[in-house]
Amino acid sequence: MAKFTLNINGTKQEVDVDPSTPVLWVLRDHLNLVGTKYGCGIAQCGACTIHLDGTATRACMTTISSVGNSKITTIEGLSEEGDHPVQKAWLEVDVPQCGYCQAGQIMTASALLEKNPNPTDEEIEMAMNGNICRCGTYTRIKKAVKLAAKS
Repeated sequence: MAKFTLNINGTKQEVDVDPSTPVLWVLRDHLNLVGTKYGCGIAQCGACTIHLDGTATRACMTTISSVGNSKITTIEGLSEEGDHPVQKAWLEVDVPQCGYCQAGQIMTASALLEKNPNPTDEEIEMAMNGNICRCGTYTRIKKAVKLAAKS
């Protein structure tokens, strides 16, 4: 076990965990930040997407020891009031069905718009490509990303 001081959603958090522990399990099991979901465990589905210094990152394959001083943002930290433009667009377009993948989808979309505030359809598709939605809401996801880009 080792102690790590993490910057999560703007707050310093200290955890004592095995250095090889994935960030996903530190968030969920040690810090009770359960908005980040477990999907596949091999960084293929995107349900566990968080931001590391603003970059969309799969938490299931990122070890806690590799985080260093990076700022971690989870879905809980994207907006205190749930009023981030992407979250608002998701509701307006009525994107979710089952909702399981949506935190990862929102985190990927918000990272895209932070780096590219006016993406083309192709850029949206490329950025969102690694996020799987079993309900198949891809058309609404793209529409919501475009709507969020306008705000």
